[in-house]
Parts: sequence; C-alpha cells; structure tokens
Amino acid sequence: MQLSRRDFVEQALFAATAALASGTAAKSIFAEDAPTRKVGPNDKLRVAVIGVNGQGGAHLAEWLKNPDVDLVAICDCDPAAYQKHADKFKNLAHAPQYVQDVRKLLEDKNIDAVSIATPNHWHALMAIWAMQSGKDVYVEKPCSHNVKEGRVMTQWARKLGRICQMGVQSRSMTGMRDTLAFIQSGKIGKITAARAICYRRRDSIGLVDTDAPIPAGLDFDLWCGPAPKVVPKRKRLHYDWHWVFATGNGDLGNQNPHELDKARWGLGKQELPKHVVSLGGRLGYIDNGDVANSQVTIFQWDDALLISDVRGLPIKTPVTFGLKGGPFLGAANIWYGTEGYAVGPNYMSGVAFDYKGNELGKWSGGEYQAHFANFVKAIRSRNYKDLHLDIEDGHLSSALAHLGNVSYRMGKVVPQGTRPSELSDNRHVTETLTSFEDHLKESGVNFDATKFHLGQSLTIDPKTELSSDSEANRLFTREYRQGFELPLVQEA
Repeated sequence: MQLSRRDFVEQALFAATAALASGTAAKSIFAEDAPTRKVGPNDKLRVAVIGVNGQGGAHLAEWLKNPDVDLVAICDCDPAAYQKHADKFKNLAHAPQYVQDVRKLLEDKNIDAVSIATPNHWHALMAIWAMQSGKDVYVEKPCSHNVKEGRVMTQWARKLGRICQMGVQSRSMTGMRDTLAFIQSGKIGKITAARAICYRRRDSIGLVDTDAPIPAGLDFDLWCGPAPKVVPKRKRLHYDWHWVFATGNGDLGNQNPHELDKARWGLGKQELPKHVVSLGGRLGYIDNGDVANSQVTIFQWDDALLISDVRGLPIKTPVTFGLKGGPFLGAANIWYGTEGYAVGPNYMSGVAFDYKGNELGKWSGGEYQAHFANFVKAIRSRNYKDLHLDIEDGHLSSALAHLGNVSYRMGKVVPQGTRPSELSDNRHVTETLTSFEDHLKESGVNFDATKFHLGQSLTIDPKTELSSDSEANRLFTREYRQGFELPLVQEA
C-alpha cells in the first residue's frame, strides 16, 4: 500500500509518541562495564567489520592494507556479502571469521574494535552495543539515524571511555585539512556562510507493488533490527534502503554529511543551529522511495548561515554561483568570508580567492587510509581528542541532515517556486533557490505528478537539542522494535 505523506508523518508521530510514553529503550543486551583490552605498542589491533555489502568493502580494503591491524572477523546478516569478498582473503595467513549475528560477534572479548558500514538505521545501536562490550568504534556517516541517537552515542563514548570516530574521510585528507587551516587562519576574514553541495544523479528505484526479494540465507529479522519488521515494497532489498525514511535518510543524510561536516568545520560551530527549514521533494519520477531527491535546507546560527543543496536529477547547465573554483559537480563546498572565499571541489583539495578573483592559496593531497590510521592512533593513545572526527562532531554533522529531514517531513505541498520567508533578502539564499528552481525547470519536472514541499520552520534550542514544536520532537527519535531498543545512559 502506498501511503500519502500526511499518513506517513501521522503514523511516524504516533509510533514515536508510543515509544516515548512506554519508557522502553533504557536497557541493553550487554553489560556496561566490559573492559577494553590494552593494546601494546607492538600489538596488532584486532578489528571486525560489520556490514560488507556496500561501503564495508572499502573498509575491508583499508584494514587489510594497514600493517597495525589484524582483520579477524566479518559480520553481515547476508552470508553472500561475505562470500563476494572471499578472494581478498586467499593470501592471508588466516581468513577473517564470518559471523552472521552481530550480538554473537560482540561477545568476542578478543576483538578490539569494530568498523560499521551497515544501513543507517543500525549505526547507533551497533555502535553503542560495541562500546558496551569493550570495543572501540569506527562508524560510517551518518553516525545516527535520528537526532537523539547521536547524542546518546556521545554520552556512551564518554561514560565508557571508548574511542568512536565517524567515517567522513575528508577530515583526515591533508589537502582538506590544509584548506580548513587556511580558512580558520582569518586570511579570508570571518566565515559567515557556507554551502554543502551534493549534485549526484540518483535514478528512480522503480515502482512495484510486490515485496522486495529476500536473498537466500539472509536473516531478515537481523536486517530490520530497530526498524519495523516489514518487507518493503521495492525491486531490491539492498542499497535502496537509502531512499526510504524507515532505514535511510536520503542524500541529505547519505552523501551530504560529508559536506555538512566540512561546512560546519569551516564555520567553527560546535552546536546545532537555532533555525532550520527545508524544501524540495521526490521530483521527476514516481517510485517506491519516500525521501526527497531534490532538497535545499537552510541552517541559521546567530552569526552564520549554512545552505545544503542536494540535486539528484542530472545537472545540465553548469552551476558556478559566479565564483572561480567551479563549476560544481558531485560533492563540493564553498566557504564565504568577509574578505574572500574558499572552494573544496572534492574530499582532498581546496582553493581560496579574494573577491577580486585573485588566488590566495591552493592545497591538495590525501588518501582514505589516513582516516582509518587516525582511528588506530587514538585507540593506542586512549585519547578521543586525537581523533580527527570524534563522535560528538559526527553527531553534530549528522544531526544537521536529520533536522533538515524533520522540517521536510513536517511540511506541506505548495506550488513550485514557493520560498520560505526566512532570509528572503539574503543573497546566498536567493541565489541558491533561483538556481535550484531553474534546475528543476530545466529537468522538466511535472509538479502535478510529483509534488513540491515546503518544510516546517524549526526553532532549535542548542543546549537541549530539541525543537520548540513537540510534534517535530517526536521525529527526533523513533520507535524501537523489542530487543533492539536504544540503551540510554542513566544519570547518577
């Protein structure tokens, strides 16, 4: 059955209300006092990778090339995911053990750290379980599936003294770190605005009224985990989980946490924004997805602005915003200072200009391995401040995506071209919205068939990390299935 957006939001609010009222989500299946094994300076770190059907394959490659690591186990609820990587283990002294159930894996006291690359709805719970069982954690972006999860992950990491890093690899790229060091040096003045750009083509996943095929041997109960145990209506189970809110977060929460993190890094913001509004839709095709494929989100602090610009339809006319360093394709960032601006066209490079167009500096370099090596360094030092992207920073950057999606889900259908009243005279906002609207027009979107939405404006208290709207707050968390509840840190 296809639900209307209103039906979907109402059901989500009802479920979240029930979860909050029930008082569940306080217990864990693991004790909270499991010791962390002391890793000596000459000891290899014993690592397990959880989830290897997608990005986890990259994790395997990085751990296998790290001389300080022994890859001892792989966990995936789908045994075929392990088998497709079998050739990588032929020349190893011992192949990593395969474990289907993450709960069994985490019982192994000889594993020092886990590397998590599962669907998003599992990230927080697996990370917390791992920390409770005495392990350090490297977890893919977004580190959480909703706003509350990221803060709870941070609380557990601090309480237990665990090392927990989010996998936004650009944080460890030398070219990007040099770019941000220049931005923060004040040489282009105070940074007042930033753009997080995600122009990635995302084709339709198709429209079917049949259950997704369940791969042979896959444990579907484990695949669902905290999410409702309902077989989704779509052509395939794997990967397309990104494009439904029950398990994913759309590209705002898939690709754009990379760019949101760099944008916030450049702005120097260590708290959530005070105001958020999002607009867009799943435009240009009708399929089994329910997230936006085209979405602009505006984040406001008292003295700074961040604009997230996600476009999933093909880019036909190059986008430059009148700046050198473009055109912008794929994933990119722009930071605006009072005296100049900087552009990050990818994960590992940057260039800065003054407003006359003179180049002020250019940086490049880096590799994925650097972020994994940084995690290993922090494990050895037992100092989370050695991490390039500690879980608290991961939480703040992931929460930006979640806030945008809450605004979107709480919104309403409006005529295409309707704009939020917030910052209607800000040139960065008007420039973005004009370019966004031109892009949708050029793409030939039929707004009668695929609706345009204006999200609800959210006011956030950065201290409590809650909205002033109680209904919106219910979408800051979710209902957790029995046996997969989110363990909360109990106050002393």
